[in-house]
Amino acid sequence: MKRIVFMGTPDFSVPILSALVNAEYEVVLTVTQPDRPVGRKRILTPPPVKVEAEKYGIPVFQPEKLVNEYEKILAYNPDLIITAAYGQLLPKGLLEGPQYGCINVHASLLPELRGGAPIHYAIMQGRTETGVTIMYMVEKLDAGDMLAQRKVPITNDDHTGSLHDKLSEVGKQLLLETVPRLFKNEITPIPQNEKDATYAYNIAREDEKIDWNLSNLEIYNHIRGLHPWPVAFTTYQQKTMKIWWAELDDTEYDGEPGEIVNIENEASFTVVCGNKRALRIIDIQPAGSKRMLVKDYLLGSRDRITIGTKLGE
Repeated sequence: MKRIVFMGTPDFSVPILSALVNAEYEVVLTVTQPDRPVGRKRILTPPPVKVEAEKYGIPVFQPEKLVNEYEKILAYNPDLIITAAYGQLLPKGLLEGPQYGCINVHASLLPELRGGAPIHYAIMQGRTETGVTIMYMVEKLDAGDMLAQRKVPITNDDHTGSLHDKLSEVGKQLLLETVPRLFKNEITPIPQNEKDATYAYNIAREDEKIDWNLSNLEIYNHIRGLHPWPVAFTTYQQKTMKIWWAELDDTEYDGEPGEIVNIENEASFTVVCGNKRALRIIDIQPAGSKRMLVKDYLLGSRDRITIGTKLGE
């Protein structure tokens, strides 16, 4: 039986690892990121893949810097290394170790959206489809020859959370179809066209801020592309306000970008965008508060939301 090392970290990777185990592949080691402090209390928390691996009794290795410790992985004599959202580039010595190479399950239609946040950017850019690519890993970011690819449509109601789950499921199925063919040498790898390469680097704090000068559709895509993590934000009365969800309003308004022009049934407030169309804000998190529906916010804080005031100043 072929020996597999699996490398992954977040929730996206969990169904993929589980599928390999349930398909009775010999997963001899799981490699994931170190435990990290989480939440306001900074509780040291294991990554989801570690939790899943321990359910199956699979040894777990958590190097801080893979480049310094990768020989410990080669000591397990893997025939194949499979990665899915691991979070570190693999060094050359590791890439050249397994007989069948190192392959990656990537959540985009490569060569588009290489990098660590392809799901976020697919929605933020207003795309109508994305997908999963399985490719060989090389030293350059997500640039290896492709082994398999499958498209996934993006609906107008999709957000990063829902699309994440769809892509993880598709990635699992596509991997289970690909690995047997790889072991039988039935796949002819397809090189990526570098001219078509685009990038989806990790989301920075400044990427989360809403620019009300953009169109209402662009801002709607921005909000759903950052939902449910890390969440888009704006400012109101010089304090940060997270915007968890909004709805499109294609009525034309006379207000300025960011201006609150309507409070509808005490359930939402309407904000003008750069194209004079608007968004109805329905789910927020004011500074220092928990997430709440706007209707609950307005009941307790009606004097702080008034027509004519602005977000994002």
